[in-house]
Amino acid sequence: MAPETAQERAVRLRWWMLLVLSLSLVIIGMDNSILNVTIPTLQRDLKADASDLQWMIDSYILVFAGLLLTMGALGDKFGRAKTLRIGLIIFGGASLLGTYADSVGQFIAARSIMGIGGALIMPSTLSIITNVFPREERGKAIAIWAGVSGLGIGMGPLFGGLLLNHFWWGSVFLINMPVVGIALAAGAFLVPDSRDPTRPPLDIPGAILSMAAVSTLVYAIIEAPSRGWTDVRVLAGFFGALALGIAFAIRERTTKYPMLEFSFFKNPRFSIGAAAISIGFFSLMGMIFGMTQYFQFVHGWSPLSAGLRTAPIALGIMFASTNSHRMVRRFGSKKVIALGLLIVAGVTSVIIGYTPDTPYWIILIVMIATTHGLGNVMAPSTEAIMGAVPPAKAGVGSAMNDVTRQVAGALGIAVIGSAMYSFYSHKMADAVANLPSGAADAARDSIGAAYAVAASLPPEQAEAVRQAARHAFTDAWGLATFIASGVALLGAIIVLKFLPAQHLPMPGAAPGHAPQASAPAAQRK
Repeated sequence: MAPETAQERAVRLRWWMLLVLSLSLVIIGMDNSILNVTIPTLQRDLKADASDLQWMIDSYILVFAGLLLTMGALGDKFGRAKTLRIGLIIFGGASLLGTYADSVGQFIAARSIMGIGGALIMPSTLSIITNVFPREERGKAIAIWAGVSGLGIGMGPLFGGLLLNHFWWGSVFLINMPVVGIALAAGAFLVPDSRDPTRPPLDIPGAILSMAAVSTLVYAIIEAPSRGWTDVRVLAGFFGALALGIAFAIRERTTKYPMLEFSFFKNPRFSIGAAAISIGFFSLMGMIFGMTQYFQFVHGWSPLSAGLRTAPIALGIMFASTNSHRMVRRFGSKKVIALGLLIVAGVTSVIIGYTPDTPYWIILIVMIATTHGLGNVMAPSTEAIMGAVPPAKAGVGSAMNDVTRQVAGALGIAVIGSAMYSFYSHKMADAVANLPSGAADAARDSIGAAYAVAASLPPEQAEAVRQAARHAFTDAWGLATFIASGVALLGAIIVLKFLPAQHLPMPGAAPGHAPQASAPAAQRK
């Protein structure tokens, strides 16, 4: 009997392989959210100002989003398992650097290098799943993958609060090390390599243009809330991103070996699937951004307590995502995705009725219902995107799925955050009218600044400012979430109208023929 090949072993142990790939993904999700509860500690220990704090968080997102398409293409060309392992090593090394950083510059450098590692890891995991699992099992596998992705996002604040309660802030990065070690060791045995069998030359100009376009867009989105949406630098960023995006599209449509086939967008399963997942992440990240501040500033809960109360986000997304394939089999992805977005639109609108004393059990119901809706958007939308892409281009297809998540998440934080702070400032105007101009301006800027101003006031006046800030922030968050509700409702309408219920044939494929898998997945019997 011939010895078992790595690909045959991977197919036989594919569900164990999925566990390894999902474990690799957990650290990406956690790293996106774990810093939310460490910001006050970082500000104190590293003596960081507001601009420093912004870039300590956003440097990771900027590098990660900008490199995704290029790293996905590298995986298609040189091997997805290779890029996954390299990404894990880079991410682990950068985590170690961040753990012992003793300056703002070192911390930002570590976060930026983590972004490189994350951009190698995330598209590799999904493209490997696409190449190993047959079509009839792929929906279930992607549902589990999406559930674990949500688990990492939801568990980040919880683990961050637990670690800060017992250790120093660097421990929030040190937790990545055992995960990286286990994923590398198990992946060497369970994860097979695969690549585009034609191995076309890498489109270097296209890669440069894609990195520049996405990075410039994310930079403008990040800067808009603090500088203002009409600031010259912000507008220059948006126009620059548009010009670079057009140049990238022209390059990809005219070069012999494009990095991204723009013909993919003609398939509504790809384009509408990407739109649906963008809307889902826009709503999710915008909601989390307001909720973490509501828990800590309005309710006065500690980082650990806020993290514990945020954790059900992970459970809602994980449960709905991992069970969404059953719903899709029964009702079709169009109805499931549209229903998920309608749930998000309806439930998030309830937040406008919150008060500073809203009991947690009401918040919990709204949180679980919202994330349950999102779970029914994420997995079926991802499966729609990957099912519309030939397996040979799975890395780039996965990267497109990830780019939409990152850009939409950043945009959700920026848009909902800007609206929230604008409403807050307007509502605080009367409450601080009698304060000195400098103190009044600070109190109108944010609820955290209002509390700092109140600390220097006489007790009765201080309590009045604090109560005004609590009510103003709660009302502002409720009004801002109407934006997410409206976007989700619009998304549901678009999905119902334009998303095909079933996969369409690949371009150039004969009717009834399944697409050919890339090497070595094509060796599967």
